[in-house]
Amino acid sequence: MAWRDRDHTRGSLLTSLLILALPLVAQSSGQVAFQLVDLGFVTRLGEDATTAVVVTNQALRQVFFMLVLGASFGAQGLVSRRVGEGRIDAAEHVAGQTVVLGALVSLGIVVAGTSLASPWLRALNVSEAVHAIALDYARWVFALSFGFVFLFLFNAILNGAGDAATPLAISLVQIAVALLAEWCFVFGHLGAPELGVRGVVLGIATGQAVAIVLALAVLFRGTSRVHLRRHHLVPDWAVMRRIVALSWPPALQMIGGFLVTVFFIRLVGSFGSTAQAAYSVGLRLSMVGPMLAFPLAGACATLVGQNLGAGDVRRAWRSLGVGLAAHVALLWSLAAVLILFRTRIMAAFATDPEVIAIGSEMLVYQAGAFAAWAFYFVFLRALQGAGDVAVPMLVSLANALLLTVPLGIWLSRDHGVTGVFAATAIGAAVVTVVTGAWVATGRWARRASTAQATGSTPSKGSPAT
Repeated sequence: MAWRDRDHTRGSLLTSLLILALPLVAQSSGQVAFQLVDLGFVTRLGEDATTAVVVTNQALRQVFFMLVLGASFGAQGLVSRRVGEGRIDAAEHVAGQTVVLGALVSLGIVVAGTSLASPWLRALNVSEAVHAIALDYARWVFALSFGFVFLFLFNAILNGAGDAATPLAISLVQIAVALLAEWCFVFGHLGAPELGVRGVVLGIATGQAVAIVLALAVLFRGTSRVHLRRHHLVPDWAVMRRIVALSWPPALQMIGGFLVTVFFIRLVGSFGSTAQAAYSVGLRLSMVGPMLAFPLAGACATLVGQNLGAGDVRRAWRSLGVGLAAHVALLWSLAAVLILFRTRIMAAFATDPEVIAIGSEMLVYQAGAFAAWAFYFVFLRALQGAGDVAVPMLVSLANALLLTVPLGIWLSRDHGVTGVFAATAIGAAVVTVVTGAWVATGRWARRASTAQATGSTPSKGSPAT
């Protein structure tokens, strides 16, 4: 398809953004629908099951999720710059090494996750009932982790190459299969065993297995811009080190946010199981905004990376501006929906009036965070697309550990869970302002321009690193 193979280093930036972003937004919308239906299934299993699943997914699993997401950022950045340079062969080599690296990461997640699940749950201050459910769920989640690792990296490879449509098609199939399988395994429909919470994991894994088969067929049959062959999977430690070098700063940066979430789950638990249940549901619901908006920021990262790879710094700046305009419009609209319909939204997933009241208050503060994230996500992903990962990492970690967590502790002493909600919104505003100030210095663009002028960007036929 001509639009799938579009050259994003020339022509209308808005058209390029839409071609890249709309399939990503559609894919993320499908994931949002999946999350909401999945949450509906889980809430039917009871308050303890709901807390167990959300705590596992938003706390325990998140640390590994952040590592994989960081690796996907590094892979997408390298692939997009190689494509911008016109070096498709080098982009395919990076893609192959990304798959190898993903297999190694998956193995580490299985070992670490299954062995450390119990002490991590204890550290989250959950009740014994929640711990018992979450422990079994978590061990299954980590044992079947290869699916989400591979699919994240597959999406990063094709998105970096400018193909967002293929991941969308595969994701829609995955979601449909996963929801059907989950419905069967959780409640015992269509002859399947009734497995309760464990059925959630098996349903998701079934969808992932189907998606992996389709993704491998795309990569190895050459039906996308990136065509893998067996020699691309021969380990190239230099390339993998390059991917890791670009991956660990954003991964560490996001782990800072994860630590805030973990600490706040534990802190809210000190106000009772009802408050923790409300925070868990509110946390899951508040992920809808980033899930819908982050793909736009990812499309901006691809545009910035490809145009810097082509040596067009001015167009990279313009890519940032177009991305901001679209991202702000979307997230501010979602923030308004959260504020106006907060009680109705919570009531759709909870019946306890106190849970609804606490969760509704949380959604107001999350809407405030959305207003800041509308800028922050684009700033962050544009910098990562340019290969500038160290400063955003330091800013994010300092904001998370030196501002947001201490502020949450201090405010919660006098204002209870409201103080935790407020600290999150304030932290989002501060990290946005500081990261935006760094973007405004233009050092990320000047560094790329200098690399082009001095010829430090590899020429065609040189090693992929």
